[in-house]
Amino acid sequence: MRKPSLYKSFLNALRGVFLMAGSERNFKIELFVFFINVFLIFYLKLSATDAILILIVSFGVLGAEIFNTAVEKLCDIVQPDFDRRIGFIKDISAGAVLLMAIASVIVGIVVYWKYVFIQFSTFLSF
Repeated sequence: MRKPSLYKSFLNALRGVFLMAGSERNFKIELFVFFINVFLIFYLKLSATDAILILIVSFGVLGAEIFNTAVEKLCDIVQPDFDRRIGFIKDISAGAVLLMAIASVIVGIVVYWKYVFIQFSTFLSF
């Protein structure tokens, strides 16, 4: 089988992201939070280092969700009926997303705390 061109590979990957955004509820929520983070990066004028940290964990959550969905879809094809072994695989895949989401919340608190504090103290000084 011949490999697709680099351009076609990128289009296929982008199509996968759009398929996720169009069909998966959790991905839609995580994408919404991602755009809130992008807005906050500019609104709060985060430093480059802080912005990169926020973007890394945000993309990490989105990527983990894509992998989780791929594992779940594959498991459903392999075993459409209930199977505790498949349930175990799905649970640990979802657990990876949960751990990444927890890490992103922790990073978000650490990074945003100082910016929100500065905004709040500036607001009180008026």
